[in-house]
Amino acid sequence: MATIHLLACLSMLSLTTTVMAQNTINDQTVELKVIETSDVHGHFFPYDFIEHKPLKGTLSRVNTYVEQQRKVYGDRLLLIDNGDILQGQPTCYWSNYVMPQAENVAASVVNYMKYDAETVGNHDVETGHNVYDKWIREVRCPMLGANIVTKSSQSPYVSPYALIERNGVRIAILGMLTPTIPCWLNEDLYQGLEFQEMVACAKHWVHYIKEVERPHLIFGLFHSGLDGGITMENGIEENASKRVAQEVEGFDAIFFGHDHMVHNLRLKSPSGREVVCIDPSCYALNVAEVTIRVTFSNGQVVRKELKGEIVNMREQPVDEQMTAHFQPQIDAIKKYVDRRIGRFAAEARTRDSYFGPSAFTDFIHEMQLSISKADISMNAPLSFDSRIEKGDVTVADMFKLYRFENKLYIVNMTGSEIRGHLEMSYDLWVNTMKSADDHLLLLNDESRGDQQRMGFQNYTFNFDSASGIDYEVDVTKPNGQKVHILRMSNGEPFYENKIYKVVMNSYRGNGGGDLLIRGAGIPKDSLGARIVYQSPLDLRHYLMQEIERQRIVTPKAASNWKFVPEEWTKPAGERDRKLVFGD
Repeated sequence: MATIHLLACLSMLSLTTTVMAQNTINDQTVELKVIETSDVHGHFFPYDFIEHKPLKGTLSRVNTYVEQQRKVYGDRLLLIDNGDILQGQPTCYWSNYVMPQAENVAASVVNYMKYDAETVGNHDVETGHNVYDKWIREVRCPMLGANIVTKSSQSPYVSPYALIERNGVRIAILGMLTPTIPCWLNEDLYQGLEFQEMVACAKHWVHYIKEVERPHLIFGLFHSGLDGGITMENGIEENASKRVAQEVEGFDAIFFGHDHMVHNLRLKSPSGREVVCIDPSCYALNVAEVTIRVTFSNGQVVRKELKGEIVNMREQPVDEQMTAHFQPQIDAIKKYVDRRIGRFAAEARTRDSYFGPSAFTDFIHEMQLSISKADISMNAPLSFDSRIEKGDVTVADMFKLYRFENKLYIVNMTGSEIRGHLEMSYDLWVNTMKSADDHLLLLNDESRGDQQRMGFQNYTFNFDSASGIDYEVDVTKPNGQKVHILRMSNGEPFYENKIYKVVMNSYRGNGGGDLLIRGAGIPKDSLGARIVYQSPLDLRHYLMQEIERQRIVTPKAASNWKFVPEEWTKPAGERDRKLVFGD
């Protein structure tokens, strides 16, 4: 861990930490409450700008609850956010890229709700320096990220921690971000920055905070899931909140997120102290709150009691005063997303993509090949269960068609690498069937409540299929031997040693999902040299342009690949469709 000059660090913190008047506490107990939101993803207002219907949860309901709690706790209530706030609903896209000259709506909402601290999330970094640097300047609370450092100086890019004092109780909040961002994003988006491993970073800063600030409470605010996820070659982990709790002494509570799962547990620190670890999941459907009672005797803390709770926000009343305040922005976003861009001559549904070629996925394949002139297209369903109906297509529909602001890449790959890429994809996607009664899909009952996996064993946004080649997926074969590529779809032979131009999104091209690295076997440090084109704007922009150019498009399922043996896979697919989707 790099040593940071003490005077420089204190100077930086004096500008960004919130410090209330200090009091000497003798014999008394102070009760505090901390409320966390995480992975809001643009769910600010009680309206779904994509589906044109009311939204459950959202920060407009959270604010009702927060104001109720403020009436009880006053300034003994802390409100914190854990990042991934700049991407999701069209609210974010409109503010980030369509109207960037105005204050970012994400900053305006955080300021309106009087948040006390916020952490940067990986999808915030995905917006690029121009967007997130402006957002950081506009947010009027400490923006935290101890392990986001500048390459040149190894000093924190934003505040490593906030120091807050309420009723004489000094609270330090240490912020960190999942450090596996290089696995997903092109370095252009975080140029000049590095993301340090979380355990070592936490040890450094907790030691510093104890020595310099001497707080009564230390909280973590980590945009990193409990455990699991990606592990990079250097051992850096995507989800390390559990390891920090168990290996770094000093935390009283860790508020975390990123994995879109609800957690409320207690873990043991190295000395055996209990650490409350809590995660509200996503979309402001819940908040995570911790109630703390700190007992003092002769000015010293003699007892701490912490209780974590997940509080449902789905049915809270909407804060009408808040929505009225933001009505001009709401109206402008509605006008933007309601603009007609073309017409679909047929319906397209994401759910069809899991059982074979589908109109939804293959339309994106067709668009990618048309735009890029590449040989082969790779694409996965980025939304779990979206539908674009036959008829007029609006800007809002484009967020169903393409959920993220990924760019378009063309990557040079050999035939054998393409096959390896697909082998790993289908290993994540489908079961190895031993009998006709087995599942076709690789399912997991424990993930049904997971907002990202929705009953699948693995993330569906890594289920890549290909266009431009004809192939079969034999689900009776073991992993790594399921994909049999027959030919190019134009009738030409497919060669294992030939180099093909493959179009895909930037998430995949940068190594996201490990399909290029573990599947195709391309070293991570070689990916950059394989990219022969990257679009200046996001793929959704080009898809929109292509639909506007064609005016009327007809999404249809291709016939270039299939699951075999069909006498097993078709009945199994029908059973799994009913199990997952109920139809």
